[in-house]
Amino acid sequence: MEWAMVLVIILSVFLALFLALAIVLVVLLIKVTKQIKSVTGAAERTALKFESAAANAATFTSPIALAKIVKSFINDRKK
Repeated sequence: MEWAMVLVIILSVFLALFLALAIVLVVLLIKVTKQIKSVTGAAERTALKFESAAANAATFTSPIALAKIVKSFINDRKK
């Protein structure tokens, strides 16, 4: 067996190992990408819920605050 054939065999084995490793890494990357997509979707839904809750709180607190200001103004006038 010539040295060239040994070198070809060694290089083909390493190439096969790197190819298998690349396939495994691509599969893991696809899984991580799907997880990131689901996490961002959940974060977006949560942000929308907080936004709507803040808008609802703002609509309820504005009349209450206005009523307190008017009440304090009336109480100050009575004194």
